[in-house]
Amino acid sequence: MTRLARHGAALLGAGLWNWHPLPGGDVAQVLLVYLNDGRKVVVKNGPDPVAEADMLRALGLTGAPVPDVLAVDEDALVLQYLPADGRLSRCWSDLARVIALAHTGRPEGGMMRYGWSGGYAVGAVKVCNDWTETWPDFWAQRRIGVHLDHVPIDLARQLETLLRCLPDLLPATPEPCLLHGDLWGGNVLVSGQHVTGLIDPCCYYGHAEVDLATLGVFNQPPAGFYTRYGVPERGHEVRFAIYRLWIALVHLRLFGVTYRPMVAQYLNDAGF
Repeated sequence: MTRLARHGAALLGAGLWNWHPLPGGDVAQVLLVYLNDGRKVVVKNGPDPVAEADMLRALGLTGAPVPDVLAVDEDALVLQYLPADGRLSRCWSDLARVIALAHTGRPEGGMMRYGWSGGYAVGAVKVCNDWTETWPDFWAQRRIGVHLDHVPIDLARQLETLLRCLPDLLPATPEPCLLHGDLWGGNVLVSGQHVTGLIDPCCYYGHAEVDLATLGVFNQPPAGFYTRYGVPERGHEVRFAIYRLWIALVHLRLFGVTYRPMVAQYLNDAGF
């Protein structure tokens, strides 16, 4: 970690004074770094710091709060330090506002397509974002089907059944909007009653309900959150389960059988 801290300082042309790890480093090292010129910054590595920087910039262009990218190369990303001394329980309304801002992002040229300009990863799990023309194709090919060779055979068979039904369960061509892609409380910085920044994105363009669904995997947004953002369309319960299933499958592959019940629950909620 000291090497990462020194590298981050060097990217800014400064010397290292001190550092300590920040919470949330399950799939990457994240450090608060104190520089010898008095500044403090966040330095992290990860699967692709350059791609993460591009995602943060894209989110920032919508007006959503994100940390400024101060420097980046293939080994490290240096970010503005943002206050994070608050509790999400006091900021749900502001988070709804922030997510709505992020969702104003659209693919270049206003094209009706789903994906991102390159692939990414969550830890050791690759995330393919190749463009598709319909949303069920994207979710089938890029988010569910990619796991078939990495899960037990009985689970793979359930997933194959789900895949065949996706065109009937998901909208064919919803408005593609910019998604955070890995939205949960740990990736939302808050101070007082305001969101200070969205972090650790896994961006792509897709159905807005994905972020709303994944936010509910590890958190429980109150009714006021949906009132501020907008109430999901009819039948969203099944779609939410299908979108949450991707998060559960990623965690199953990263952390093992502890997450098998979560996968089973979302399959059951989706009717499979």
